Amino acid sequence: MAVPKQRKSRANSRMGRSHWKLNAKQLAECPECHEAKLPHRICPSCGYYKGKQVKEVKE
Repeated sequence: MAVPKQRKSRANSRMGRSHWKLNAKQLAECPECHEAKLPHRICPSCGYYKGKQVKEVKE
C-alpha cells in the first residue's frame, strides 16, 4: 500500500484544494420553445427532445 513518507504542509494541502469549486450549469436553448434547459435532457417547459414530443406537459 502506498503511504507518504513525509507529511504535506498546510500550505501544500490547501493548494491542492484550490480547484475544488462549483461550476455554473451549462444551459442550452430549446429549439422548440426557446427556453433555457440542460443539454441532452427533455425540455421541462414543452416536453420536446431532438425535435420530437417525448413527454406531455400540463399547462
